[in-house]
Amino acid sequence: MKQKKAGKTEFVKWFGAILDALRAQEGSARPRDIAKWIAEKYNLPDDIMNERYEKSGVLKFPNQLAWARQYLVWEELMESSKHGVWTLTEKGRSTKLSEKDSYDIFNKWVKIFQDLRDKKSGISASNQMASNTNHIQEETEPEPAREAIIAPTLIEILQNLSPTGFEHLCGRLLKEYDFENVEISQQSHDGGIDGYATLKINPFVNLSVYFQCKRYRGTVPTEKVQAFIGVMETNRRSVEKGLFITTGNFAKAATDIAKSNIKLELIDGEKLVEMFEKAELGVMPKKVYEPDMSFFKQFINIK
Repeated sequence: MKQKKAGKTEFVKWFGAILDALRAQEGSARPRDIAKWIAEKYNLPDDIMNERYEKSGVLKFPNQLAWARQYLVWEELMESSKHGVWTLTEKGRSTKLSEKDSYDIFNKWVKIFQDLRDKKSGISASNQMASNTNHIQEETEPEPAREAIIAPTLIEILQNLSPTGFEHLCGRLLKEYDFENVEISQQSHDGGIDGYATLKINPFVNLSVYFQCKRYRGTVPTEKVQAFIGVMETNRRSVEKGLFITTGNFAKAATDIAKSNIKLELIDGEKLVEMFEKAELGVMPKKVYEPDMSFFKQFINIK
């Protein structure tokens, strides 16, 4: 697969890859896991994974996947989940898409929306969706998909906290996930460790945890991760687990290190946002109704 294709419908190339990623994960997965699978499968470089739109600051790759997913939902290849888990339909499980197949699907729905927009008696909500779809064709930088909108807003807030404020907020988040004895280190004596906590696995076993909290707008230098490991190994307190929490992203070299070190867990900005949302900490859930085009499709051409 070509890693980058110039044009106005770049997201279409991910249609087949999303279906493949879901099949590889038993038919359902969270968006971040799908993105990770595709990145590893096609060996996507860090500059592609971390590229952002200039106007909005939204990461391009997950936004493209969100747009691609919407077309797959309309085509009844994926379910229209409201819980952050992408799931294949029975049709999707058995469907493999070539590049031509993907563009056929895209063009089909563009035509459907265009026809709806051209009908003065068309459904107003569908007209709005048609306008949005046409906007994708006309703009080289599409507006962020709805699923991606909350993440940059929350990330922006986190990135603009003071270093100490971010450390205390991460400590607060850990408490939401049943960590106990959360302690923020004294700045002058932490030796590179921002906090300590314990996690009760069962009535007999507790895990000692160090955590490091770093605000980044881009990729965390791999040397920072290596330094954190070094501090864990030499710190006077014994530890079973280390959490490196950031608002940025990790390079592939850092994730490879984490795979080979069972003590290390990397929490990037996207996962951090998911954790806030799941705990509903500092965010308010908002219910949004969207037209289900797979339902309305059967009525579109009735005279």
